[in-house]
Amino acid sequence: MVLVRDVLGRFSLVVDDTGQRGADRLQDGWAAELTGRLGRYRSAQPVLLASEMFSAEAVLNSPRAVPDPDPDGPSAAGSVLFLDNTVVGEDWANVSLPGTASGGDHPYRIALYGFKGGVGRTTAMSMLARELSDQGRCVLVVDLDLESPGAGPLLVGRGLPPYGLVDQLVESAVGNAEGLETVTRSSYTPRDVLGELWVAPARGGGAEGVPYSYVDKLNRVYADAPGASFADRLEQAVCACEDAVERLSDSGRRPDVVLLDSRAGIHDVAAVAISRLSDLALLFGANNEQTWEGYGDLFTAWRASGQASRIEEKLRMVASMVPDSVHYPMEEYLKAFRGRAFECFSVLYGEVAPGETGRENDESAPHWAIPILFEPGLVGMDGGNAPGWQDRAFVRAAYGEFLSTVTELAEFALAAGGDREGT
Repeated sequence: MVLVRDVLGRFSLVVDDTGQRGADRLQDGWAAELTGRLGRYRSAQPVLLASEMFSAEAVLNSPRAVPDPDPDGPSAAGSVLFLDNTVVGEDWANVSLPGTASGGDHPYRIALYGFKGGVGRTTAMSMLARELSDQGRCVLVVDLDLESPGAGPLLVGRGLPPYGLVDQLVESAVGNAEGLETVTRSSYTPRDVLGELWVAPARGGGAEGVPYSYVDKLNRVYADAPGASFADRLEQAVCACEDAVERLSDSGRRPDVVLLDSRAGIHDVAAVAISRLSDLALLFGANNEQTWEGYGDLFTAWRASGQASRIEEKLRMVASMVPDSVHYPMEEYLKAFRGRAFECFSVLYGEVAPGETGRENDESAPHWAIPILFEPGLVGMDGGNAPGWQDRAFVRAAYGEFLSTVTELAEFALAAGGDREGT
């Protein structure tokens, strides 16, 4: 049996009565029971028999149907599956490894995400991009914060390419994206001569003499195209940017690392970036109720979808804007932050087996937050008008542990991945 919830929140029970006798006699009783219990949340046909449906296999064998996430629930044995249909947000539950649209081979991708804005995510991304390129890596930054673009101006300034990621999404829907100029090399010069830093901004600079209507383009990017969902289209757009780096690079290199600057909130862009596109997802937050309520909702959704163990492997918390003062010492703040993070992640970790001490003090666990110190000098800084700002002592002190930890994770993953194409 599959319990199906439609896009309005109404339920139906689909029963596989193949080879079963008497299911039709029970149908009315089941329908009455569901009607009584669900009220207005039951569909017009609360119970559907597979023998009476046109294509029952599409429901009964749906890859999106998941078991009851409650291990003690009435359907924990797997006899009843749950299929949830939504208009938006479905990609939070579709956890997979990157490479669906690109055939499996892809650079190492890191998504940077904050449930709430204003946590310094984009600045941290720009620091990380420079750090990785300083170590000789070919780095591509893709600005996925389409409603609030920031990566392009921060890393490129005014020398944006004619087109951006929004153009790639719009033009690809009508088969007109071939050779679109959507990436450009950053003005930053890496310390290592092998390092390269490329940027795919959300918004392009516009072609000469042609008006650039960003808002009009943005209104069309989220639609599904024939044969491709929005998630497919977004992945294909990121792959196209990676291909463009290889095409434009003097050395013909593909990116080693791609940084995905995701937008905040529970949004489809963030869902695709974290659940599908990234190898590692850095979750930014401050120690407040908005942070923990928001991440708690996401973790609960992943648990309910049956994807807890798969998504857990991708995640790592980042404690942004950590204070270090007499009134609130850094270690005290981090201890409180990591404690709350552990409470959230416990939804994904599951119950501790008998004899185990748990993961609360495991410094390699996803909840063990990587700190970025709060520095007043960074507030309001315009990177485009402050050359070399990233090398100032107070900036390096604020981001030191974050940069060393994340670059170590990336280098370990690249080494473990063997000779990836482009490395």
